Amino acid sequence: MAARLLWAVRRRMQPLASHAASEGRGWLHPFSTATQRTAGEDCNSEDPPDELGPSLAERALKLKAVKLEKEVQDLTVRYQRAVADSENIRRRTQRCVEDAKIFGIQSFCKDLVEVADILEKTTEYISEETEPADQKLTLEKIFRGLSLLEAKLKSVFAKHGLEKMTPIGDKYDPHEHELICHVPAGVGVQPGTVAFVRQDGYKLHGRTIRLAQVEVAVESQRRL
Repeated sequence: MAARLLWAVRRRMQPLASHAASEGRGWLHPFSTATQRTAGEDCNSEDPPDELGPSLAERALKLKAVKLEKEVQDLTVRYQRAVADSENIRRRTQRCVEDAKIFGIQSFCKDLVEVADILEKTTEYISEETEPADQKLTLEKIFRGLSLLEAKLKSVFAKHGLEKMTPIGDKYDPHEHELICHVPAGVGVQPGTVAFVRQDGYKLHGRTIRLAQVEVAVESQRRL
């Protein structure tokens, strides 16, 4: 009877032992070689190799350095060209200014040559030996020559903007008139105005280039 009971207990315990053994074989120790190998592979798969990072960075820096060097060369060339162009413009401008100083009155001088021709012909009439009976004719030629000379001068002056001032009767202006003396104000002459012109003044395009020498009328009878 006891033998049968022992045999039944052993028979029931065998399946439990087999199941425990199978579970024991499937469980891995946390510090086993397989677990360490799997963990190492996971770490290696997440982090890239150390050799690839510096190589790509150096290549990118070299490309950037080459690009910057090219830009510097281009800017240097542009700067040199700009400096050369600026120097050429400065030289041309200086040459134009010098030419303007030398030839600025070329047109005025060309017109004065015609006046000189008239004056020369007029003086020839005076220098020629003439008979007393011909003196009247000579004086007439001289008068016509001088009249033509005056008209030509006025034409030249008007052409180039040179204008003779006519200040008689105008109020005295120190910017246009040079006071020579005072004279008593006569009939029709207001005190403080120009009564007489001793030397004509001139303006060039509205700017006074020579003051007119004038006498100014005053109320007092005292002459300065």
